[in-house]
Formats: sequence, structure tokens, C-alpha cells
Amino acid sequence: MVGSSVRVNYERGNSVAYGKQHGWLKRSSSANVCISIPDELVMTPAAESSTVIDMTGEQKGTVLVTGGAGYIGSHTVVSLLEAGYGVVALDNFTNSVNSAKNESVALKRVEEITGRKVHFYRCDLLDKDAVERIFKAHRIDSVIHFAALKAVGESMTNPLLYYKNNMIGMINLLEVMDSLGIYKMVFSSSCTVYGEPERLPITEENPTGNVTNVYGRTKYFIEEMLKDAVRADPKWNIIALRYFNPVGAHKSGRIGEDPTKQFTNLMPYISQVAIGKKDVLTIFGNDYDTPDGTGVRDYVHVMDLASGHVAALHKLDQEHLGLKMYNLGTGKGISVMELIQTFERVNKVKIPYVIQERRAGDISSMYANATLAEKELGWKAVHSVDEMCEDFWRWQTMNPNGYKTEQANGHH
Repeated sequence: MVGSSVRVNYERGNSVAYGKQHGWLKRSSSANVCISIPDELVMTPAAESSTVIDMTGEQKGTVLVTGGAGYIGSHTVVSLLEAGYGVVALDNFTNSVNSAKNESVALKRVEEITGRKVHFYRCDLLDKDAVERIFKAHRIDSVIHFAALKAVGESMTNPLLYYKNNMIGMINLLEVMDSLGIYKMVFSSSCTVYGEPERLPITEENPTGNVTNVYGRTKYFIEEMLKDAVRADPKWNIIALRYFNPVGAHKSGRIGEDPTKQFTNLMPYISQVAIGKKDVLTIFGNDYDTPDGTGVRDYVHVMDLASGHVAALHKLDQEHLGLKMYNLGTGKGISVMELIQTFERVNKVKIPYVIQERRAGDISSMYANATLAEKELGWKAVHSVDEMCEDFWRWQTMNPNGYKTEQANGHH
């Protein structure tokens, strides 16, 4: 940070619901607000920080976001920047797209959306020395940990890859944080830790561990590891967010989900069929014990998830929790068939589909009870299913080849 002021750019009228509600993100009549910082707060280049003073005069720290170039990561970075946090992001591009210059296409667009800088590093968490160098180059206050392999199908065919990447990556991250005295973390967990639920909706009290796939088991094992770490050293202050099924995209249409693997999530698949990239949608199983026979999930807008991470970080800034788990979902189950029909209606498209056998590891029905997050984090999902479908289709039509269009043209 050079000089004694820092410029904060807020996109006009685009404030985070959570921030507005809690009064630490205010709309400004000007898009650029210049805020003075006392000289003693100006960091030397050796310990560079993106610390920002927000509109209420509250100092926000710098967050390291692992997997920051990915789908949920990039949308969360938008919300963090809008809430006044500084962001350092790392990613190894397993689940995201890089430009010819090895930059993140998504995070370059995040900078356009917010008018703020993201310090980005191409880095793999399995390279512990590289991770440590990033921490030492910045004054990191807390970590949001997204980086993980995440395809349920692939995890069943290549389990060792998943155990190695997800668990050793987390161990390396915790060891580096501990060695540098950084103990605040928001961990990206998953509703898969609940397995096939005995009762619905799922609360945080539902038993975990009877997991039906390897991806979910890595999340469950990491949660157990965090419990042990907190028991052994009470300095840790961690929130694990168990979220349900993220869909949608940023309203601008500039960032969204761009799957890099064949094992894809439902909405990108629907969208690829609608735009003509795929001929037909495959529905896995229509013989589940659900109203229309197709699987029921709790689909939550990615920008709601993003504000949930900001809410969790704000809670850790205010309070010492040890380790706390929260569900992030809408509390409403939607079937695969309902999602397809909503997408068709809202976007005026047709989605041809075929039914195939159930996939190994899939379960019939899951949706959240998210009242604990509302009560303790002040967070609630605000976007409708119609918005999820509209926003995703806007992203898809504006970026028919995802981020790869820019990659192919060598743009950055």
C-alpha cells in the first residue's frame, strides 16, 4: 500500500444484503470513496497488506482465499471486496480457467466488477513451501478455504487423488497458519457429510459420517480433523459452512460456473443443452422416493453463499467460537424435474432429456434447515429459484464457451 490513503470502489447500488443489514456497508452517492489512513497503518512492501477502512471507519483485514479462481471462490471474492476486506487468492486451476499469462480470467473480471485489486497466485496447497511464501508476502488475518477436488463421480473412480489433494492440502494450510499465528478460518464443507438423512429438513444436529461418496468423506474427515485441532489448541477460531447445491451466477453475467471436468453439476448441464452444446440432458434416476421420482436438492444462489462467507468471517472477527458448523441453504427442496421446468419457463428454452440409472453415491432427497445461520450469523438466502435460472442463463449466453473464449484469444 503506497501513500497514506486507499481508494475503495463500490459498484453503484450494488451492496451486499448482509452488509446493508448490519450497517457496515453503505451505499455512496459516488462510485469512488477516498478514505484517509493514518501513516502508522501504512504497511511496508515486505509485509504488504490490502487492509481497508470501511465506510463506518471499521478496519477490515486481509483474507487469503484458497480456490479463489473457482466458481464459489470468485463470487465470494466479489462479496469480500464489496464488504471492505482485502483479498489474496490462490488457485492451481484444477477447477478453474487460466489466461495465457497464468492469471485467473474470473478474478480479472472480479476486479472489473468491484474496481478493487485482487492479489493472485498460481499455487497448489500440496506445495507447502509455496503456500508459506504467499503468507509471508502479505499480512493475512484470516483464511477462507475452498480449494478442493469436488466431483462426486470422479471421487468414486479415483479415491486416492481425492484423499491426497483435499486432506493433505488442508493439513499443509493449517500447519502454515499455526506456524504464523493465524487462527481464523472459514472452511467450505458440504451437506454431503450428512449422508442419506434420517429426517428432513437437515439441521446441524443431524448425525454426520455415514457418507455415500469419497468427496463427501474427505469433507467429513476434515471436519473431524478440525474438531481435534481445536480440542488440542483452543486458539483456533473456525466456522465450517455445510452448504447445499450452489447454482446461479453474478447478476453482471461476467462471472459464473465454468466446469472444467466432464463430471458436471446439474445447472451447467441444463444450460449446455439449452444453448446447443449438448444434445440432451441425462437425468440419473427417476425412481427415487420423491414426488416426481427425481432427486430433490436444496439449490442456493451462489451470491447468497458468497454473503454467507462474509457473514461467517464477520462473526469470527467479533467472537471466539472454537469450531462451529452452519448449514447454508434455502430450506426448500426442489426436484431435478422442477429445476428443469423452471429453467425452461424463465428462460423460454426447451431442455430435451433422457432418463438413466441412478449414479453410485447419489441420494434421494436433501434440504437444509438454515435457521441457525439466520439466528447466529444474521444470514438468510434471499434469491429465488427463478433468479438462479435467469442469472445462470445470462452468464451462459454472454459466455457461450465460458471463460475459455478469452483463453483461446489470449486475452487476460
